[in-house]
Amino acid sequence: MTTLQIDHVSRWYGNVVAVNDITMTIGPGVTGLLGPNGAGKSTLIHMMSGFLPPSSGTVTLDGATVWRNQDVYREIGLVPEREGMYDYLTGGEFVLANAELHRLRDPRAAARNALATVEMEHAADRRISTYSKGMRQRVKMASALVHDPSVLLLDEPFNGMDPRQRMQLMTLLRQMGDQGRTVLFSSHILEEVEQLASHIEVVVAGRHAASGNFRKIRRLMTDRPHRYLVRSSDDRALAAALIADGCTSGIAFDADERALRIQAVDFTRFTELLPRVARQHGIRLQEVSPSDESLESVFSYLVAA
Repeated sequence: MTTLQIDHVSRWYGNVVAVNDITMTIGPGVTGLLGPNGAGKSTLIHMMSGFLPPSSGTVTLDGATVWRNQDVYREIGLVPEREGMYDYLTGGEFVLANAELHRLRDPRAAARNALATVEMEHAADRRISTYSKGMRQRVKMASALVHDPSVLLLDEPFNGMDPRQRMQLMTLLRQMGDQGRTVLFSSHILEEVEQLASHIEVVVAGRHAASGNFRKIRRLMTDRPHRYLVRSSDDRALAAALIADGCTSGIAFDADERALRIQAVDFTRFTELLPRVARQHGIRLQEVSPSDESLESVFSYLVAA
């Protein structure tokens, strides 16, 4: 079970602070590194992969320092956002070169397996200069997987991919996470993170803003009311009973949805009160759904904080 530990890491360029005192642990499974463009995600990934030294703090892999430690490169696969590819090579030659750099026992077999994993065997003999953006992303993925790493770091891996390619990569990353590998991918697209990651780390303006399951993070935001959409057999009676309790701060009837929109300031008390009130007044609850527990809501709250 391989674990990356980022301990009070900062990175600055002159007077510009790109990453500011971040501490986080990335363990087995799929973790999404979420943040707006310019938040410091790429800088953080480059330090995790050993291609950039922290200005302060440490990055370790199972206790071993990553920076200037060639041994850890056997365990890490990196898919950078930038291309940095040799367009005059074929896809097969590019992946084979990476296999040979890792001094694998059978580099040709490893290259073939990696290309098959990302479904690029059909284009292995074509020059990279003829590839689409999505194909380039997949061949970068193959080169990162060629040495069978236990840790995979991907910087905006879905850029340029069509819907089929995105679904294929999502399936592959889920499989790797289920196998016990440590997979981290960065994205500024909420939908990608919500669909794929079981755990999220949020970075805003170079700082660590939140960590964990996004629903748990939302429930820890006690300074912001929780919003619910509730449909019942008697909305008027339900609203009257709920508004009398201090756990709600506002209730409105949504004519379009034909439902109540409720703001709860005490999440725990509200979740206990709602079914009890409905039972006491003989009201049937037809739908109770949170309207701000999506990753998008959590992210917007964190960015605005």
